[in-house]
Amino acid sequence: MKSETCLNTDLYCITAEKLSRGRSNIQVVREMLAAGIRIIQYREKEKSMMARYQECEEIRKLTREYGATFIINDHVDLALAVEADGVHIGQEDLPIEVVRSLAGDELLIGVSTHSPEEAEDAVRRGADYIAIGPIFRTTTKENAGEPVGLEYLEYVAKNVDIPLVAIGGITEENILDVYRAGARCISLVSEIVGAEDIGAKIASLRRKLGMATE
Repeated sequence: MKSETCLNTDLYCITAEKLSRGRSNIQVVREMLAAGIRIIQYREKEKSMMARYQECEEIRKLTREYGATFIINDHVDLALAVEADGVHIGQEDLPIEVVRSLAGDELLIGVSTHSPEEAEDAVRRGADYIAIGPIFRTTTKENAGEPVGLEYLEYVAKNVDIPLVAIGGITEENILDVYRAGARCISLVSEIVGAEDIGAKIASLRRKLGMATE
């Protein structure tokens, strides 16, 4: 999979079981895929590695059935073990070069960034895509940091050549602002996993995004 096409979709979905109204990660992913989502990131901080492995094995099967891209947060070993498509790392995780040495060209590498310097550093060191955020204040992820705002997103959209995904505090109410600032791939975590009807929420978000091109 070429990096320039790895985020060739509108919504980037991330698991968050504690926010999903009692539904399992597997159930939530199944509903996301049925609603047309084509990139899923597995992010689970509190389960054992065996539990994560078992869940990711099942999610890998589901994403293959739907032709969707499967990314695993943090754990390159887990990503390789289940033959995921990529791994997403933060600024405090293993360096990009180390992840690349372990994974070779088999995995896409996404990197969370919070400033122009971090974005440019990620590009220079070989990231396939970068995450921009948190755009707005968020409580979904612990230690997410202060919001970077739309200005940073606008800078990256204009000055960085690799794909980007905007994340953090994004809702149906502000998604058009994020799109107009330059994001073409957008992640809404609690807004989607916490929806009573995930399919209906995804459809509503896509209708909202469609307004940007009218």
